[in-house]
Amino acid sequence: MIERSQPNILLITTDQQRYDAAGGAAPSFLRTPHFDNLCREGIRFPQARADCPICVPSRVSIMTGKTVFGHGMDTNGSTTEVLRREETLPSRLRACGYQTAAIGKMHFWPMRSRHGFDEMILPDDYYREMRRSGIDVQPMRHGLGQNELYPGMATVPESLTLTNWIAEQCVSYIRDRRDPNVPFFLWCSFSKPHPPLDPPEPYYSMYRDAAIPEPVFGDWSEDARCPIPFVRHRESWSCDLVPPEVIRAARAAYYGLITQIDYNVGRVFAALQDANLFGETLILYTSDHGELLGDHHSGGKFTFHEASAHVPFVLRPPRSWKESEPGATCDGLVTHADILPTFLSAAGGKVPSEVEGIDLLALVQGQTEGRDYFESTAINGMYYGITDGRWKYMYYPEGAGEQFFDLENDPRELHDLALSGEKREEMARLRAEMIRRLQARGSEAVKDGELLTVPAQNDTTAQRRSVPWPGYHTDHCGLDVCH
Repeated sequence: MIERSQPNILLITTDQQRYDAAGGAAPSFLRTPHFDNLCREGIRFPQARADCPICVPSRVSIMTGKTVFGHGMDTNGSTTEVLRREETLPSRLRACGYQTAAIGKMHFWPMRSRHGFDEMILPDDYYREMRRSGIDVQPMRHGLGQNELYPGMATVPESLTLTNWIAEQCVSYIRDRRDPNVPFFLWCSFSKPHPPLDPPEPYYSMYRDAAIPEPVFGDWSEDARCPIPFVRHRESWSCDLVPPEVIRAARAAYYGLITQIDYNVGRVFAALQDANLFGETLILYTSDHGELLGDHHSGGKFTFHEASAHVPFVLRPPRSWKESEPGATCDGLVTHADILPTFLSAAGGKVPSEVEGIDLLALVQGQTEGRDYFESTAINGMYYGITDGRWKYMYYPEGAGEQFFDLENDPRELHDLALSGEKREEMARLRAEMIRRLQARGSEAVKDGELLTVPAQNDTTAQRRSVPWPGYHTDHCGLDVCH
């Protein structure tokens, strides 16, 4: 065992950044130099996915090292029901001698629950600071909600945006507020590119004339073959009514927000460099989930489709560590639950037996086995999904809907093989594995060896479109959801 000093640890997360909006998977015009640099120096995990593509469940997985099936939080809600001050990522690192700080969107509830962090600075602090500043311009005064696909432009200049403020708070922590006698763990959590899609200049105009990729529409998404819960979601948010030219503008704004984040990440890296810490800091960059962004006539997240669940994920160990060659790729099935055991092992701590995640550095070195399968669910069993990295099976209890995709040959999930009847043996294998795993947990989704079937609701399209909109928030909102 090589003896090492404890590294400083920097976790960078974005909110709602899809896998194909970062690095080599992104359009060639997208400017993300600092993410690209991490990829050149570190280890990419192209099979990283959120097992419950919703904000709070992913963050609870980061904090606990457990999957959604382990911690049980499968929708947004009170984090105090599943998190305490002890047994969280920051509390375990603090036991190893670390100073811990969370800066940016945490989405804990109640909002000021620190769940073991020594220090926590939230977007709410930014909005309070802006209201007290006396500045004539104020953020988020364009009227766009937190879940809308319609784009706009920031109502404040770049230097006064939340993204810039989060980066500046991280710079200040590294430069001014950390204890130089102990290692630090800093979670830098950007709240974008989650809607509202409102970049400031120059990012608002940066991609307006670019060759923006068109949304994709699966053969399953066009008619009655589309799973009922998927239809209900897109109709309740009316995502399917957004005109193509608006989707294109929304995608241009989305890319602009990602580049704004990346350039601000450069400021955080510069602060580490100024303190002679950059090379020996362990850095991990990922997102909590993706964004459908018009794909399959929908938006947002929730489901296990690639645009929703597949996320960027790169780990840069300290440069003096020789875990892998720079620019390496690990094709293991990984997820947010793997962050805790990776960081804890790097800090010299012991990973508790109840942790479900995998130490990613040990995985890369071949010292631990990876997953054969990766599972997903959300919102009280709205669906259940499973993949082995090549094939993906999804089951919707309402209406007993099934989907099956060949991710190797159809990564955008354009062709539902469950509809065509192709690859029946592979589909049966994944379905049987899903049943076996759910049954082993005592899940109510399986009865007498068969997946649960729920009758379809009788709600109409008109009724779905009339539900209260979920994304209206002012900057006085008492939830950590003001992006």
